[in-house]
Amino acid sequence: MKWYQLDVEKVEQKLHVSAAKGLTEKQVQERRKKFGWNILEAQKQTPRWLIFLKQFQDFMVIVLLAATLIAGLLGEYIDAIAIMIIVFVNGFIGYFQEQKAEKSLEKLKELSAPLATVLRDGKWEKISSREVVVGDVIRVKSGDRVPADMRIIQSNSLEMEESALTGESLPVMKQTRAITRDGVQAQDQVNMGFMGTLVTRGTGVGIAVGTGMNTVMGQIASLMTTTKKVTTPLERKLAELGKILIVVAVLLTALVVVLGVIQGNPLYDMFLAGVSLAVAAIPEGLPAIVTVALSLGVQRMIKKKAIVRKLSAVETLGTASVICSDKTGTMTENQMTVKQLYLNGQHLYVTGDGYQIHGDFFIDGKKTDRRFPNLESMLLYGMLCNNANLMIKKGKYVIDGDPTDGAILVAARKLGLKAIDREKFCIVKELPFDSGRKRMSVVVEDENRMRFVITKGAPDVLIPRCNYYVDAHGRKVLQDGKRKELEQAVLSMTKKALRTIAICMRPLKKDEPLENAFLEKDLTFIGLYGMIDPPRKEVRAAIEECRRAGIKTVMITGDHVHTARAIAKQLHLLPEDGLVLEGHQLDRMTKDELEKSIDDTFVFARVTPEHKLKIVQAFQSKGHIVAMTGDGVNDAPAIKASDIGIGMGINGTDVTKEASSLVLMDDNFATIKAAIQEGRNIYENIRKFIRYILASNVGEILVMLFAMILALPLPLVPVQILWVNLVTDGLPAMALGLEKPEGDVMNRPPRDPKEGVFARGLGSKIISRGILIGLVTLFAFLAAYQNNPENLVYAQTMAFSTLVMAQLIHVFDCRSEKGIFSRNPFENIYLVMAVIISILLLLIVIYWKPLQPIFHTISLPIWDWLFILAISAIPSVLFGFKK
Repeated sequence: MKWYQLDVEKVEQKLHVSAAKGLTEKQVQERRKKFGWNILEAQKQTPRWLIFLKQFQDFMVIVLLAATLIAGLLGEYIDAIAIMIIVFVNGFIGYFQEQKAEKSLEKLKELSAPLATVLRDGKWEKISSREVVVGDVIRVKSGDRVPADMRIIQSNSLEMEESALTGESLPVMKQTRAITRDGVQAQDQVNMGFMGTLVTRGTGVGIAVGTGMNTVMGQIASLMTTTKKVTTPLERKLAELGKILIVVAVLLTALVVVLGVIQGNPLYDMFLAGVSLAVAAIPEGLPAIVTVALSLGVQRMIKKKAIVRKLSAVETLGTASVICSDKTGTMTENQMTVKQLYLNGQHLYVTGDGYQIHGDFFIDGKKTDRRFPNLESMLLYGMLCNNANLMIKKGKYVIDGDPTDGAILVAARKLGLKAIDREKFCIVKELPFDSGRKRMSVVVEDENRMRFVITKGAPDVLIPRCNYYVDAHGRKVLQDGKRKELEQAVLSMTKKALRTIAICMRPLKKDEPLENAFLEKDLTFIGLYGMIDPPRKEVRAAIEECRRAGIKTVMITGDHVHTARAIAKQLHLLPEDGLVLEGHQLDRMTKDELEKSIDDTFVFARVTPEHKLKIVQAFQSKGHIVAMTGDGVNDAPAIKASDIGIGMGINGTDVTKEASSLVLMDDNFATIKAAIQEGRNIYENIRKFIRYILASNVGEILVMLFAMILALPLPLVPVQILWVNLVTDGLPAMALGLEKPEGDVMNRPPRDPKEGVFARGLGSKIISRGILIGLVTLFAFLAAYQNNPENLVYAQTMAFSTLVMAQLIHVFDCRSEKGIFSRNPFENIYLVMAVIISILLLLIVIYWKPLQPIFHTISLPIWDWLFILAISAIPSVLFGFKK
């Protein structure tokens, strides 16, 4: 269908949709069944059976399987079957870990997918772009990704950048008229919007005519669906560590085998023991456990309303030393309320909070109404130069659109103006708000076909463009004295932490050309809106907590310097000697000058998105790890340049979200603090189970090595070593990944990004605990063997039980750097359950007679267990008392 050739009415008829009401829920369901989800075909997923087989591609596992095959051929059927079962169970655990991680990542992709604003059953609502169906009426604005191919039916200075499709980087101005000629290529279809392209300017509405693979983007889907698995820096470090450990483990294992053969042990027995030891010693599950720990942490972050788009951000969060945060909506409630008006040279006060439409206007303590000169005109102009809508949800008024626009709209409703008053006027042209221009304008036509321009924006931008002003007696020329009076009015409002918006107008002559360059000149000043966005209650505590954690919080805002300063002081963000810099000062400063003052600056006011990049680079040049928030299209460069880009989930544009590594679902500063805390905790949890697994592995290798050096029989048989690797290394290590943050996690300075995995004494802890675990296991073996040298199985059972119990006690020591006694053992119920399950499995292989010949065990009396528990506790308790 050549949709570009059809006029709007024909498109509506063919798709059975009304542009005024959108689709019904029934139509949506029917079309989804017919056309499917609005997604490009994903890359073919690896079959599950292949993922399972990959668990056995490790070289040492292959050697072990070959050894068990030899054992079977030599008639050692029980050992061979037992080892095969353990290897396969280990494979299943690895498979389920990988599946869990994959599902978590898929869920993340869905959560961080772009949103679309669609009209359904007469109401605008935000949905995931994958839910868009053919016929949906879609609204787009600057910064959005177009969610589907659509025929544009409304355009307000709408421009789209279509380089993803055409290679042409210049934005294309869009219009609504049908194109009559035939054979028009996509790049020339100026009344169409295409899936995946970027809205760079203006606003518009369109009807979806193609979704998923039935789009222009779908035709080149192969370019879009080639995805690579991205590993995080920590995963890469651990992969390198794994290679080193493999070499060390193989050398030590070879040494054990050689010593065993020299001492007269059978070559086959020593070979099987050596391979089993190597498999147990090499932490092949470490990368999988790290991935699972990251994905579990990410799930916790989602519950705290932070979506991680890039896993590497989880690690970087723990190193953040500066948070550069927007003020509006992030540090404040984002519920703008007009509290004051400046009109006719007088200040009017407005009652009522939030978006409730009840309130009154007072001057000099006396109530006034629409009879006050120019009041109705000013509020009507504010309604017309406005893209927000007032809606009722769950019995409360909410704003669909920009909060500033919403506040102006609510102020008009308080005076009694309604939506019907807006409908008496026709918007002929719109010059959308732009953070660089700091203003928005509309050309309006009234019922008498008279046209005029309404402009609203920053007072310091609009007052210089005004040549006239209005008061109670009519329009007058704006002299220098009056200009200073207006500037003084702005100053008095900003000192009260009010954000100021000026509103101006200009009548247009008949047939006057609507050239952008001329519309916003020679304006008439009408009045000022003074509005406040109160600070969020939880932000002050979050800033204080960040300060204790060694993280500096910086406020960045486009607001007036006095407003920014007042809010910063309310939040206890600005110290007495803290600097406040304005945008015009940044423009004059050299790179070196900014770097010298950056550490003393806490507030940046009157800045543009372009300034943000300069601020980020200045902090980074001083060695800081910077987290930067943003919501607009122009914020994307600064967000990309920062170490942790943070997009806004509610008010952020799709482009900003895509550039971000973290998206806040509630646009709240306190969520950034929670994400940093969780990021620090995830890293610490990964360190905990690295410590646990490696110390356990060191203990297993050393007990065998010490025994060989002392010319003793094998303290552990291969099946026991593999059982320890499966049970005690697996479940408790996973449970460590679920540890809650320690009480002082936010009282420590940020982690050095260059810090190695074994920093802060982790390496020495692993070696010291590993040596002690090996020694107490060997001691248990020697004590049992010397008392009863003819019963080797009894001695091996004692060693086996001691090794398991020493590791299970050691796991509680790994919960904190401060030692085993520093935390309540029952805080982590998952760890307690994992340890109980491991103990029960140990008791089963010791006391269940059918398993005794398989695991070379024998039943132990109660006094042996008292001895085992006493010496098993030594490695952890000894260092606990030392702490």
